[in-house]
Amino acid sequence: MDGSTGMWGRAVVSGLAGTVVMTAFQRLVEMPLTGRGDSFAPANLVERVLPVPETGERGRRGLNWVAHFALGGMWGAAFAAALAAGVRRQRAVHAVFAVVYVGDVVLNTALGLYQPRRWSAQDWAVDLVDKYVQAQATGLILGRISGARR
Repeated sequence: MDGSTGMWGRAVVSGLAGTVVMTAFQRLVEMPLTGRGDSFAPANLVERVLPVPETGERGRRGLNWVAHFALGGMWGAAFAAALAAGVRRQRAVHAVFAVVYVGDVVLNTALGLYQPRRWSAQDWAVDLVDKYVQAQATGLILGRISGARR
């Protein structure tokens, strides 16, 4: 898997793996500390933009997991774009985090799914830290599977 196609594939896989890391962080650290329950933000986004039939709680939970990991793959794709532009290491992590995080908040707010003006400081901290863990994990994993030269 050489060339840009291979890089995009490795980046998407890294995004999926970064999602596993973020999810573990949420379940093992953040949620026990904050008492926050499960988030259905990924499913809410999909239901808002696609004609998804109602499937009950179990189906919605499955949709949420699929959307959760699909969004993680998109974090990986954003890293591939950064690498293609010559942005590397922590600069790539911070650039991707800034662009993807702001895009996430703006899109979900525009769709009426988020109300960030009503978020508490804890809500902001949870959202920022969870997604920063995603960005760091994705960048680290991509760096490892792509070799130190990246």
